[in-house]
Amino acid sequence: MKLPASMHVFQRGWLSSNNILFVGSEETALVDSGYVTHAAQTVALVSHALQGRALNRLINTHLHSDHCGGNAALHSAFGCRTSIPAAEADKVRAWNEDALTYAATGQACARFGFDDTLAPGDVLTLGDMTWQALGAPGHDPHSLIFYCPDERILISADALWESGFGVVFPELEGEPGFAEVRATLELIASLDVKLVIPGHGAPFAGVDKALETAFSRIDYFMADPRRNAQNALKVLLKFLLLDRQRMTLDEVRGLFARMRLSVEANRRYFNLSEAELAQWAVDQLVRAGAAQLADGVLVNRD
Repeated sequence: MKLPASMHVFQRGWLSSNNILFVGSEETALVDSGYVTHAAQTVALVSHALQGRALNRLINTHLHSDHCGGNAALHSAFGCRTSIPAAEADKVRAWNEDALTYAATGQACARFGFDDTLAPGDVLTLGDMTWQALGAPGHDPHSLIFYCPDERILISADALWESGFGVVFPELEGEPGFAEVRATLELIASLDVKLVIPGHGAPFAGVDKALETAFSRIDYFMADPRRNAQNALKVLLKFLLLDRQRMTLDEVRGLFARMRLSVEANRRYFNLSEAELAQWAVDQLVRAGAAQLADGVLVNRD
């Protein structure tokens, strides 16, 4: 399926989320801004696509670092109005890196501000099309997704990928998340969708198949929450490795000892020493072919 002429998707990978650019007759807008180390590239991509027009508005589906790390650079380049999920306003205003999860995950995000907020039920115009903001808790308690009924397009962020969904982070700290993921999937299933633009990966049309995969995956995690924790630790380490490309084993151990999410996951599900937990995660990436280990150095593999 072809995108409407006013929409452009920059597929970025796993370190930076996809960016969705809208070029309307009166206003331009970007949904999500990628990771901070890709910020200059994000600005260049947007500038090239706009061909001299300004970026008027920046919208974040949620405030994980891979979705908002380019906010500050885009605001500096364009002076764009920034809209964030309403429930995150106080955290951003105070720039609480613990509450925003950046310290908890060992990730970075340049400080940014905001001009207004969005909440479930809000209606907005992007690319001369009408979009509904819908709540999508689970992966992140305050995440939003955006649905265009006329075009039957869903911007799903990390609530639905072609092969699953994002890590259910709240469960790592004993907060509810699995039931919320299932409710979000049921919400998506109730919509008339013909094209999904996920937070990571290519846009896809097979929403029924993707939902079947996602429901199966959440059932798998709910049957044994330790599985979600194992997946989370592998994902956290792979993300850091994508950013740094090389890490010594001592660096990995140090990060796992400092990251609140790994500490909490270990306390709840593993009860290993810090060194044992870090070694387990390293071994998992190597076994999966996602990294290689040589002379005490973990090296990223694409």
